[in-house]
Amino acid sequence: MHDVVQNYYGKELQGTDDLKTSACCDISNMPEWLKPLLANIHDEVLSRYYGCGLVCPALLEGCRILDLGSGSGRDVYALAQLVGESGHVVGVDMTDEQLAVAKEHQAYHVEKFGYDNVTFLHGYIEKLDELDLADGSFDIIVSNCVINLSPDKAAVMASVQRLLKPGGEFYFSDVYADRRIPQHLIDDPVLYGECLSGALYWKDFIRLSRDAGFLDPRLVEDRPLEITDPVLAAKIGDIQFFSATYRLFKIAALEDACEDHGQAVIYKGSIEQSPHRFDLDKHHAIEAGRVFPVCGNTFRMLQESRFALHFEFIGDDSRHYGIFAGCGELMPFSQSIVPSSGAGGCC
Repeated sequence: MHDVVQNYYGKELQGTDDLKTSACCDISNMPEWLKPLLANIHDEVLSRYYGCGLVCPALLEGCRILDLGSGSGRDVYALAQLVGESGHVVGVDMTDEQLAVAKEHQAYHVEKFGYDNVTFLHGYIEKLDELDLADGSFDIIVSNCVINLSPDKAAVMASVQRLLKPGGEFYFSDVYADRRIPQHLIDDPVLYGECLSGALYWKDFIRLSRDAGFLDPRLVEDRPLEITDPVLAAKIGDIQFFSATYRLFKIAALEDACEDHGQAVIYKGSIEQSPHRFDLDKHHAIEAGRVFPVCGNTFRMLQESRFALHFEFIGDDSRHYGIFAGCGELMPFSQSIVPSSGAGGCC
């Protein structure tokens, strides 16, 4: 599939308007404070970027970031402004034409920003071990609708786990399906290039993440995708697609379920762009100053990551109260007591 993707993004597409669907867009409405960053980026880099939104978590200053499938470099140059002179952003892409655009304008951005803190590498995201990237060398890894294009998603996830520092984060947007995609659609070059037929069945993504050591994937945002091109819609039939942003933390002590240890956190309101509320994920909007009960995994995600200084932590994991209510999993046993009929039980 590499040849299909390289041809589609290197030769078939000449600009964002050539895309037939919005599947390659992440689902975030870009906040106002990010828009000035794009104004500093060269016009050709922007026009040759085949996505929208910006995959951008909070607290990036001084971080070392890896962008998988960096394309023309738009996200790299945006993130470079957020990490600042003390940080660094590495972009990896396999398409020569896209990398040429990114590199051609590197001097322009050095002059614009006042520092040089980006590197572009030619490579395949499922073969990151072939690049000179040290284990545990990145604070954050991002990707904007690219993993669906990889023929070996398990290899991508394994490399992400290896390259992240302890407490590091994989924050990325991609396309998912409500079922497994049949092979004849996977083989369709346009459906594949449009980020549709390479999409994972969402449950398989959860399994893949856990197999790679990311035991508690957190959904940040999502939206259903409408396939407006009638030819593509006819091919796809009843399959439903979704654009979603996930965050995965590299924390060894995470469990595969949300366990209740009676813990809580208090957000200090000290993250510049989030003074009133910190959104960890779709289900954790943590108001500043309020005691917020959390499961053990959420407690660790905040305490063992770059967010720790912005929270107060209450409790520890010395006691256990069962599954954490409201986290999507319930105890399977019936809790009503039925009078005995005198019949023997079974094991």
